[in-house]
Amino acid sequence: MAWQTNGDLYQLKPSSIMVYGTVWCPDCKRAKQFFGEQRVHYNSVDIDEDPKGIEFVERINDGKRIIPTIIFPDGEILVEPSNAQLAQKLGFNTSARRSYYDTIVIGAGPAGLTSAFYLAREGLDVLVIEKAGLGGQAGITQTLDNFPGFDEGIAGGEFAERLGRQARKFGVEILQAQEVLGLDRDGRYHFAETGPDTHYHSKAVLLATGARYRRMNIPGEDELIGINVHFCATCDGAFYKGKTVLVVGGGNSGFEESLFLTKFAAQVDILVNSPRPKASQILQDKVAEKSNMRVILNHAIRELRGKTGLESVLLEDLSTGDRREAHYDGVFVFIGVMPNNDLLKGKVELDEGGFVKAPHMMTSLPGVFAAGDVRSGSTKQAASAAGEGASAALAVREYLKSIGE
Repeated sequence: MAWQTNGDLYQLKPSSIMVYGTVWCPDCKRAKQFFGEQRVHYNSVDIDEDPKGIEFVERINDGKRIIPTIIFPDGEILVEPSNAQLAQKLGFNTSARRSYYDTIVIGAGPAGLTSAFYLAREGLDVLVIEKAGLGGQAGITQTLDNFPGFDEGIAGGEFAERLGRQARKFGVEILQAQEVLGLDRDGRYHFAETGPDTHYHSKAVLLATGARYRRMNIPGEDELIGINVHFCATCDGAFYKGKTVLVVGGGNSGFEESLFLTKFAAQVDILVNSPRPKASQILQDKVAEKSNMRVILNHAIRELRGKTGLESVLLEDLSTGDRREAHYDGVFVFIGVMPNNDLLKGKVELDEGGFVKAPHMMTSLPGVFAAGDVRSGSTKQAASAAGEGASAALAVREYLKSIGE
């Protein structure tokens, strides 16, 4: 039974995952967020805007309008599935083989996976727990062309897949779509809690949870991240040779990254949401000297328009409330980063920004280590995160030796 009235839209065996729902349905949002976090491609049909979609959902559900209704390429249908059901359907490993490991690594970005396979190569049992997709921020970068060894660049998704394969090759066990809800100590062992009755114990723990870029939280942002919305000029600036870009952020980072972008872009505008920038006067002077740079003061972005690519930017003058459309090839956002430090708040020393202090990779809590973007003083680059992962693995190894394990 299939209704192929619009290409692949109403088939029981579509070529990609189809999510039938509405914009107001919380379970629909949750399912889409799950697919997004796990970097699983899907297509969405808003049945409020598509009468044929309503008919299709009702036929599948014996006349009932139940959403989300999700159809997979093999023809299986899941109605109002939980995240656990979605993870099972996608074949994710969500339950570890044992309850005890030499080391638990929380986070599967470049730092976490590098440390994991370094430790596993030495014969240690290593468990990696990741709530989102492998690769961390690097996994959603369009192309990495500044990572050593990839002279022609590599897509972020492929880079993440390679990291995962490399770790598994050395025997690392990886749990996906699993969030560590709590981290504590039980006698001589640490334990990570992923559910009310699920705990994994270890002699050492490495926190490699990274940091998340502060986002603008405006319509259109999520859809264009990795396409025309970026958070790293070093990573993605080269894609805008001869083009026009907008940088959001009036602090030192925004001005520094904007100056870097002039190596590629023909025009770089800086959007500042206050009457005066917060960047140092030296940086402001350098920007003022550039003929292809402009600072737009007291403005904010209200919407990014375009589904498969950036078509326009809706700007608002904060002093008058007037709005206008502007056209840019790309938008770079530098309004700060937030460390994913919830597991260690109140347990270890943090710096003023909330990043974990771990000068020699070990935190102020013995046996608990930190590496990558969550660590205070890290450079927030994929290559340095991988290096920190290797350093953390060596520090963990020495720690295990010191406690006689």
